[in-house]
Amino acid sequence: METRKGGISLNKINVLDNGYVRLTNAMGSDLSVVNSARVSYDKESTELGEKDIRLIKFLAREGHTSPFRHATLQFEVYAPLMVARQHWKYIVGSDHTMDAWNESSRRYVTEEPTFYIPKADEWRRAPENSKQGSGEAVGEKLGQAYTRWLMEHIDNGLEAYDNAISDGICAEQARLFLPAYGMYVRYYWTASLQSVAHFLNQRLAHDSQVEIQEYAKAVYALAKPKFPVSMDELVKTEV
Repeated sequence: METRKGGISLNKINVLDNGYVRLTNAMGSDLSVVNSARVSYDKESTELGEKDIRLIKFLAREGHTSPFRHATLQFEVYAPLMVARQHWKYIVGSDHTMDAWNESSRRYVTEEPTFYIPKADEWRRAPENSKQGSGEAVGEKLGQAYTRWLMEHIDNGLEAYDNAISDGICAEQARLFLPAYGMYVRYYWTASLQSVAHFLNQRLAHDSQVEIQEYAKAVYALAKPKFPVSMDELVKTEV
């Protein structure tokens, strides 16, 4: 059950139009990091003190990252496929992270598909000096045209998908008609504290894709209360 304060969920943050990030589980604390580092000397702290905080700062500063892999977080994420695939790219690119990833599959799931549809003022121009990323917002008239065009594209794909299902085509082939990149997928991501910080440092960067930045901000907001000292030291990108 989600803990709530003033009607606001403390472990779930809505992202974009239909997405969210939910913290489903967390193992350990800043103290876990400290005690993992001190086990070589057969020492253990029972409460986090100033000496322990200095140790965490030292570990992060000097790149001694193994103690940060003894704490883990588990998230449920509902995101457009384009975000999920970019997220996955930075998970598998991180060494020794002990990540786990399980995702819903439309081979089995035939629930109503949900799509990310940018509003008229959310379409962005290509950047002037780079082959990737985005620049300023396009004009409202052009944005409205592309929102309308995308909605028509999705409607056409949904009609073909529904017809295929109705005609008895198997779900794993009927899904070929669904416009994939904007379709929401649901997945569980379990990662070490070090891996979460690696993802955040990459995807909170100002030049990363805007949509995944929003998911990274949600991950940060959910992880920070669980590991306040470690997150401050590991995540160097301004939130």
